Amino acid sequence: QVQLVESGGGLVQPGGSLRLSCAASGRTVSRYSMGWFRQAPGKEREFVARITWNGGSTSYADSVKGRFTISRDNAKNTVYLHMNSLKPEDTAIYYCNLNPPIREYWGQGTQVTVSS
Repeated sequence: QVQLVESGGGLVQPGGSLRLSCAASGRTVSRYSMGWFRQAPGKEREFVARITWNGGSTSYADSVKGRFTISRDNAKNTVYLHMNSLKPEDTAIYYCNLNPPIREYWGQGTQVTVSS
């Protein structure tokens, strides 16, 4: 069983930056592709970014491409999401999970609010 704990969210002004972290415990995730997902109020959870087990390949939703960067540190069993040029429409709860996601592994997420 894997426990995933997201952190690093907060309130930021439009154009600002944040770095989210996803710490895994229970077992290593170093051999799995990982992803970030988000859920805005009143909307379904959506894909944001994914990274292969060794970091060799990444992909992004069109809405964040060029602004967000996913990375990982397998020695720390941690995945990151670097978010730049944040927009109000990026406001959501952000979650990490394996990719494709495992239902039992969803954590509490971390709230990101972009507002002036």
